[in-house]
Amino acid sequence: MRPKISIAINSYRNPELLRLCLESVFRFAGKEDFEVLVVDSDTEEATRLVMEEFPQARFFPYERNVGFRVLLNRSLEESKGEFLFLINHDIILTEETVPSLIRFMESDPHIGVIGPRQINFNGSEQVSCFRFYRPWTILYRRTMLGKLPFGRRHLDWFLMKDYDRKDPRTVDWIMGSAMFVRRSAAEEIGSMDTRFFMYMEDVDWCRRFWDAGWKVMHVPSIPVYHYHGKGSASGSFLRSLLLNRLTWYHISSAMKYFWKYFGKPLPKHE
Repeated sequence: MRPKISIAINSYRNPELLRLCLESVFRFAGKEDFEVLVVDSDTEEATRLVMEEFPQARFFPYERNVGFRVLLNRSLEESKGEFLFLINHDIILTEETVPSLIRFMESDPHIGVIGPRQINFNGSEQVSCFRFYRPWTILYRRTMLGKLPFGRRHLDWFLMKDYDRKDPRTVDWIMGSAMFVRRSAAEEIGSMDTRFFMYMEDVDWCRRFWDAGWKVMHVPSIPVYHYHGKGSASGSFLRSLLLNRLTWYHISSAMKYFWKYFGKPLPKHE
């Protein structure tokens, strides 16, 4: 029998956070019938020990770092639920997270993806919904041009600072660290694009949901905690280019994304 929801955790080299995530899942997943999957990249012995504490979860280890897209696609392949809650290992659920997401998804058959509000452990809010990238968005985010008035205006637009985050609304894309997905919609559009190793997979996937007629929603009344580290944004632009491989992953993925959609119109929505 198909479970109501599959909670699929994508993990990479942080068994302590994974343990906290799993504890919150099994404590707060609600009364709905659910299954839990953990798909782990570059698996270490410490992670295997954590998984022994949660035998009710299905565990899919990878010996090397296969990237975010492979982990999520494996989750899509192995899960069985009517709804999929794809989360990173640094996400902590609250008591209302899962039942509220299910209720909201069931309230509108046209919703394909929901992004909950992501908050820091001190209660401050993280930006987790965005407008689609333009080529100059990367430039403004990675250089001092983003400090200039025109750069700041564009980044404020990209980060949706005109959205007060009080009511649910459609958005271009949501951060891949917490995505609540309707299985029938995911099966229609297919898995995440294999050309992206890391970064832009979530942007591309949300765009494909829109292109297929499915809504992407941000729902600020439904929170999760997120221990979010900005590994690709540390230091100066030059230092990042020289020393930070995550910056190169981001820029490389952005180039592939813009080439894929070159000359194609952006989806329109409310």
